[in-house]
Amino acid sequence: MNPVSNNSQVSILGIGTALPIHSISQSVIAELLATSLHDQPDLARFSRRIFRSCGVETRYTCEPNYLGTSEECRYLPVGDRSNIPTTEERMNTYRREALPLAIEAAEKAIKDADIQPGNITHLISVSCTGQYVPGLDVMLIRHLGLSSRVNRLPLIFQGCAAGLKAIQMARDIVQSTPDSQVLVVCVELCTLHFQPVKEREALFAASFFGDGASSCVIGHADQYHTHYLQLGTGYSVLLPDSTEDMTWEVGNAGFDLYLSPRIPKLLGTHLVPELEMLLAGDNLPDLWAIHPGGRGIVDSVQNVLNLRDDQTKFSRDILKNAGNLSSVTIMFVLDAMRSELQSVDSTAKEGVALAFGPGLTAELMRFRYVPSYASLLTEHDHAYL
Repeated sequence: MNPVSNNSQVSILGIGTALPIHSISQSVIAELLATSLHDQPDLARFSRRIFRSCGVETRYTCEPNYLGTSEECRYLPVGDRSNIPTTEERMNTYRREALPLAIEAAEKAIKDADIQPGNITHLISVSCTGQYVPGLDVMLIRHLGLSSRVNRLPLIFQGCAAGLKAIQMARDIVQSTPDSQVLVVCVELCTLHFQPVKEREALFAASFFGDGASSCVIGHADQYHTHYLQLGTGYSVLLPDSTEDMTWEVGNAGFDLYLSPRIPKLLGTHLVPELEMLLAGDNLPDLWAIHPGGRGIVDSVQNVLNLRDDQTKFSRDILKNAGNLSSVTIMFVLDAMRSELQSVDSTAKEGVALAFGPGLTAELMRFRYVPSYASLLTEHDHAYL
């Protein structure tokens, strides 16, 4: 668990993100859901309240069916539910729509890192909202021009924490094999799994998930790299007494998600000792890349750590403008953070990235924003990466 030394340059060298072309306002999706609950007025009123308070204003979807009238929406039907898309139909849509988003994000990351696709040695593909074989990894190799001998590591069905999990896996690969360059690609089509709601708990999941893709390239930084994120130590932990608080199971009409309202409280209870272990006596850093699993989760982390509003704004802005994109989201947060630090000509700053998923799993990782390789070499302050 010891921090890596300051001369370790395993870093995120490039980041790319992508969103579907269809955007939908929170008020529109809330009305679709409330209308589908016309025969359950109490639940409909509760749904409107949840959708207004969850911190989301806009989401993106690969499914144009949500853009029509409530009578036309097959995912949240007003009356007859016999035409709800089956899991097979949803997976066919996933297979058609996931690849273009993944390619867009990956191409941006490769360009941002200024590397050749053929130099990628490892591909970590991440998704929990759809599967098929030959999978996304095989398709990406073909479309991106990667080597046919690239080491493929699919990371599937790990939920929202998987994006940061993949970054930490890539860091470990590069640390053990310095010449490696790892491409991480996450794609999630969460809106494919919306379905009629029968109980209050299901409304929490429906209120903030959206579709998108993100990607990053991880390798060793050198004197030519600027504005990158140096990766420090990190780990994954299962939080106690929380196994049933987040579940994701395959059903006949899509995947069935359950999110317990206890999750923010659980994180508030167990996060502090984990961060104490991660930081090993060092002070809290300036930067916080928090996976916005929902407004309550960001609130809980901010309150328990006494963070300022400007330290959680990146997470809240992504939640507001795109929703929770599951594993994809953490790279959106890191990209927004890096862009602002670059725009204000910031000096090097240390940070912590956090993501949470089924288990209940917490992923924790230290990182540092580095404006340039040369600036890092001239620093003489305490380095706690």
